[in-house]
Amino acid sequence: MSVPELTADEITALLGQHPEWALAREGKAITRSFRFKDFSESWGFMSRVALLAETQDHHPEWFNVYNRVEVTLTTHDAGTSGGLSARDATMARAIDGIAA
Repeated sequence: MSVPELTADEITALLGQHPEWALAREGKAITRSFRFKDFSESWGFMSRVALLAETQDHHPEWFNVYNRVEVTLTTHDAGTSGGLSARDATMARAIDGIAA
């Protein structure tokens, strides 16, 4: 079952509300880089996001090196070939809250 994709106006609003996130993959994803004091802090952040992702059944793509975490959000079953959905907007808001 396909999940509705965000419209161009909804994507613009999402990026306006979360300016640290940037469009990626030709507008089919958003990405954000996080930096922490050390590996322990970055791992703690990832653990909190992982628990959240499980409750929302929406899992980020990410990459971690020491104190850096790169997060990409996309909905693989949005539209016909993946894209951004309300799930990504909800997850971005929650991740920003965890990082604050």
